[in-house]
Amino acid sequence: MILDLKRFVEEGRPLWDELSARLELFSRNPDRAMSLEEIARFRYLYQRACADLSRLHAQSGEQGLKQYLESLVAAAYGEMYGSRPAPSAKKAAAWLAWAFPRAFRRRWRAFLLCLAVTLLGAVFGAGALTADPEAKAAIMPFPELLGDPSERVAREEEGPREEAKYAAFSSYLMTHNIRVSVFALALGMTFGVGTLAIEFYNGAILGAVAADYVRAGEGVFMAGWLLPHGSVEIPAFLIAAQAGLVLAGALLGRKAGVPLAARLRAAGGDLVALVFGAAALLVWAGVVESFFSQHHEPVIPYEAKILLGLFHLALLTWYLAAAGRREALP
Repeated sequence: MILDLKRFVEEGRPLWDELSARLELFSRNPDRAMSLEEIARFRYLYQRACADLSRLHAQSGEQGLKQYLESLVAAAYGEMYGSRPAPSAKKAAAWLAWAFPRAFRRRWRAFLLCLAVTLLGAVFGAGALTADPEAKAAIMPFPELLGDPSERVAREEEGPREEAKYAAFSSYLMTHNIRVSVFALALGMTFGVGTLAIEFYNGAILGAVAADYVRAGEGVFMAGWLLPHGSVEIPAFLIAAQAGLVLAGALLGRKAGVPLAARLRAAGGDLVALVFGAAALLVWAGVVESFFSQHHEPVIPYEAKILLGLFHLALLTWYLAAAGRREALP
């Protein structure tokens, strides 16, 4: 059958151009994920280009058009059946700069509730230890905190430990803190009750430690010890609990008539952003705690450690409040 080439090109050109544009988009953004609708459309365009190429092969001429369609079909075939490259570090950085802070701001009320409960726990812990010093064993879960603060300060200022021990401690802190954060998120399945309970307990520990060291006259040591990493670590714990309350909110279903699956899907993006953002903060806090916070005077002046902690807190506050306001996720 003789092909009406003019009509063939007029009908096929818009679809070929669309397929070419989609391939160009994939080339510029190799990490981009397609929706189901985009996948279906791309498959149709690919099949249509294959069919057009097959029809054109029955003709003896038009080598230039044949070569164009062959290259287009080959590129589309590679996109359809080839393996996509792994997500790039550039995309991960863009995600941290955009998705995480925006998710935090969208759910700021949950964060403030976690912060209020933690502060309430801190007041309770400090008050309990001040009223009854014997309550230390019941509040503090770490054996190294049960002794006299002044004796511990004298021990710590004797000299640094081996670097290998710092590295092992850093690895332990990262895995432990991330595990606790995921636990705070999982407790959102208790409709938020468990999440708030663990935040109150964390606050009680923090308040008791602060009261113990201040009463012993070691407030400067405590600030230099806790601020460098705590200015990142404590907000990270709060953000993980914030994610737990987001999950609880989806389970409670304040919007009448919306199915549970739909509510979970709506909250899913923010949950992922908050959890992985908190994990990234905890990794950094673990590094700082192991290789900076654990070095005390005379190795590192307490003033320098306190300044680093305040700088961390200011930078994190700016990041969560302002980052990603203009940029769009690739």
